[in-house]
Amino acid sequence: MKNKINWNFDNSYSRLSNAFKEHIKPVAVKKPELVLINDNLAKKLNLNFTKIDKAELSALFSGNILPEGSDTIAQAYAGHQFGHFTMLGDGRAVLIGEHLTKSNNRCDIQLKGSGKTAFSRNGDGRAALGPMLREYIISEAMHNLNIPSTRSLAVAKTGEKIIRDTPLQGAILTRVASSHIRVGTFQYVAARDKKDELEIFLNYVVKRHCPELIHSKKKALDLLKVLINKQIDLVVNWMRVGFIHGVMNTDNMTISGETIDYGPCAFMDTYDPKTVFSSIDRMGRYAYCNQPSITKWNLSRFAECLIPLIHQDQDQAIKSATDLINTFEKKYEESWMNMMRKKLGLQGADDKDKFLIIDLLTWMHQNKADYTNTFCNLMGLKEYDDNLYRGNDFKNWKKSWLERLKLNNNTPEKYIKLMRSVNPLVIPRNDKIEKTLEIAENGNLGPFKKLLKILEKPYVYQENISDYLKTESSSKGYKTFCGT
Repeated sequence: MKNKINWNFDNSYSRLSNAFKEHIKPVAVKKPELVLINDNLAKKLNLNFTKIDKAELSALFSGNILPEGSDTIAQAYAGHQFGHFTMLGDGRAVLIGEHLTKSNNRCDIQLKGSGKTAFSRNGDGRAALGPMLREYIISEAMHNLNIPSTRSLAVAKTGEKIIRDTPLQGAILTRVASSHIRVGTFQYVAARDKKDELEIFLNYVVKRHCPELIHSKKKALDLLKVLINKQIDLVVNWMRVGFIHGVMNTDNMTISGETIDYGPCAFMDTYDPKTVFSSIDRMGRYAYCNQPSITKWNLSRFAECLIPLIHQDQDQAIKSATDLINTFEKKYEESWMNMMRKKLGLQGADDKDKFLIIDLLTWMHQNKADYTNTFCNLMGLKEYDDNLYRGNDFKNWKKSWLERLKLNNNTPEKYIKLMRSVNPLVIPRNDKIEKTLEIAENGNLGPFKKLLKILEKPYVYQENISDYLKTESSSKGYKTFCGT
């Protein structure tokens, strides 16, 4: 199969000691059936599935057969889940290997929903078709929104029922990532209280993700600084498009800076900074407005893991890590302000920009305006016109905005181009996602594939886009769930 498909595995994580993982194969399924394959991603990975028949592909993407060169493992990690520390691990996923592309990019290929592992605890290790299709479409949408994300290569049905509240169709998602190393992976290693293992793992991660730091004399601090910057960029991008992750536990923060785990995530329609969709987030810990502060909290947990490697004097190590973590707020605010300036087409910086931005967000909140469509309206797109934008309060704000646009040699051509580069015309609307998933689970992938196609070009006006611009029903009361 290697020669037909062009797999090129170099499984560096598998060569780490068994302290970091369990060697285990996927649990075979009864009747594998390929549902979806991502041809665009396959090409990017230099993989060729055209010479493989559907039965063999179904077996491959269900884990019933394994490609030559694979070395299947379940990774160990820990995590603070809603603030509580727990030892975890891949309880329903198996990493089949690290594929190297022709340009030498290293990608994890993982089967999610592939059966029990040593880390499953009381779980069955399986996944349902609906949540796997959900992760497929939203992770691809995130990629197309130019937001770092794990990606989806394929979905296969298992031909088996899994028991949740009701019997559901079993399925396996093939997930692709720069790596599946998390803040929680460092927490797992640090909790073992073996400095040599921690040092080995730090060097491994630096070599894999930050090779420019290999010769650094303060490797741990420099890696912390890199991760602070990556996570700020990531969360600012989430805020840009109204994305709410929903379960920002430390085991869901990757060292690569990619978005991972699309269980209870959703996109905000009506602007409300306290928006929460996750059914298990009853206190709003991971609400839209709390995502930046939770990011800092998670980074602080990462810094704690590195203390033994930062300095031999613990007090000095804590001070150095704390000083670095405390740069977060200023860096985040600068990044967020620059992002919001782009959303409004503003060139340069002005002291009054923050007031202009806050006034708009306040108006949106008070008037229950659609977050995405408000910026599309400001770009002059007729399809996004609404009586809401004809009121005096909005008109008065708009006058101030138009005056600000005149600064720094700005022109309509410049500011519209800038706005169009960061403001999506279409997002994965919650009601559209749910409707297409329901139809797909009943065997009709047509609407799912149509929505997937629309989401491939979120910044481009498409003739058949009108049905996807607005939500047909309020997201109030809408709940999302961890995809089990």
